Amino acid sequence: MTQKFRLTMAQLNATVGDLAGNAAQALEAWTAAKVAGADMVMLPEMFVTGYQVQDLVLKPAFTRDAMAQIQTLAQSCAEGPAMGIGGPFRDESGLYNAYYVLAGGQIQTVIKKHILPNDDVFDEKRLYQSADIAGPYLVGDLRIGTPICEDAWHSDVPEALAESGAEVLFVPNGSPYARGKMDVRMAHMVARVVETGLPLVYVNMVGGQDDQVFDGGSFVLNPGGALALSLPMFENCLAHVDFELTDQGWQAAAGTLAHWPDAFEQDYHAMVLSLRDYMRKTGFSSALLGLSGGIDSAIVATIAADALGPQNVHCVMLPSEFTSQASLQDAASVAQALGAPLQTLPITGPQAAITDSLAPIFAGRPADLTEENIQSRLRGLLLMSLSNKFGHMLLTTGNKSEVAVGYATIYGDMAGGYNPIKDLYKTRVFDICRWRNAHHRDWMMGPEGVVIDPRIIDKAPSAELRADQKDEDSLPPYPVLDGILQMLVDDEASVADCIAAGFERETVKKIEHLIYISEYKRFQSAPGTRLSPRAFWLDRRYPIANRWRDHSTE
Repeated sequence: MTQKFRLTMAQLNATVGDLAGNAAQALEAWTAAKVAGADMVMLPEMFVTGYQVQDLVLKPAFTRDAMAQIQTLAQSCAEGPAMGIGGPFRDESGLYNAYYVLAGGQIQTVIKKHILPNDDVFDEKRLYQSADIAGPYLVGDLRIGTPICEDAWHSDVPEALAESGAEVLFVPNGSPYARGKMDVRMAHMVARVVETGLPLVYVNMVGGQDDQVFDGGSFVLNPGGALALSLPMFENCLAHVDFELTDQGWQAAAGTLAHWPDAFEQDYHAMVLSLRDYMRKTGFSSALLGLSGGIDSAIVATIAADALGPQNVHCVMLPSEFTSQASLQDAASVAQALGAPLQTLPITGPQAAITDSLAPIFAGRPADLTEENIQSRLRGLLLMSLSNKFGHMLLTTGNKSEVAVGYATIYGDMAGGYNPIKDLYKTRVFDICRWRNAHHRDWMMGPEGVVIDPRIIDKAPSAELRADQKDEDSLPPYPVLDGILQMLVDDEASVADCIAAGFERETVKKIEHLIYISEYKRFQSAPGTRLSPRAFWLDRRYPIANRWRDHSTE
């Protein structure tokens, strides 16, 4: 009789700390696997706790609760398929990132992670012990090897598993999104398949957790590297894959190949999902933002409408004496196109009151950046008041270019709880706006069609904090600025590298200085969606007090 094995891949969205809720999702997936006649259901890395738990896992009570939840889950899944589920494991030898195999009402096997990532957003070496490489385990007649996430990004663990008798590799993952990451993952997994000659199942978590977005995109590879099945990105999904033992070993039957979208759609979906999950997982159902008539607030309003529904996005226009009629019209056009409520709350009265209060102390001093920042901080005050009164999450709207050089007012337009475009350079904001105007997907809750008037995209950016102000009064043109920032921030290039690339030395040095002196602002800024491998926060950790500058060209 031909040997067969059916696996249910559970690409699901865990919530950090919701042990019972995550276990309930796992049990629901197990039930679906049982109905489908599966031999095993496979969930992602650290699924029972959610991921990443950061220092929460260092609390012994938390780890005990998670391990108890897995024990209870094992008892609930006594009659039916085996279950693989990630969670912490602690014993007298230490704390581990582990993968549990549940069968027959018991914890059959505990695999502990061997290679601990300690770069990008990961610092697992300070949390967990590295375990010896575990051997394969049996589910039915199939010998399974399970490299946990990072274990499969290097050849050591998969090759050891193959040498010790594994017939297939099941890889559970908590791999967060970054632009271009899917190609990197696929390249690594194909390499493991080629090296071991074994089929491989890659199951990735999906969903937003603080700044990180887990993008799913799970897949199955056959020996030789052929793609047998792939799941959608950014979506919860269950899929069944059948393996059959052939003369060449185990092979996965061909399944549906999901369409993986282009980079613009991936970025946009990541921003929508991260905001939706951040709101849901922190207990908010409605959002609030200042709608200025500019492109940044327009795209944030659109992302919010797609994430939450337009009726749950409360837009506020806060005009001053410097706000143009065009900005008023542009803000109204965005709100109307989205179907989101819009209120107007002028700041001219409060601004006059503050000016009068400060006049005796400021006497004899000319107006400068101080007066501009007062306007921004008044807007922040009013928006936070609305947030407090009505329970809306205040969204901030600064793009990565502004965040990088501090072109934002602390306690002003930086006030708020989340910023979906924090890792999106200004030039890419333009591209994303054009993409959204031309595309609509089922996962978007906002309307189809042009929602950001092309006039907003094409006009010269301005904070409108003084008469006839333009961003280029203080900053180089955004294509130049973003080119320099890409090199200094994302690529960690030197000033000399930037000059060699064609940028003017004076401009590069100015931008370098602005990056360093703005660190304190970023330290206090709202979290935002991570889209690149060098997002501000965990990816890039710099001191606030820092006098070093790059003088390599002097």
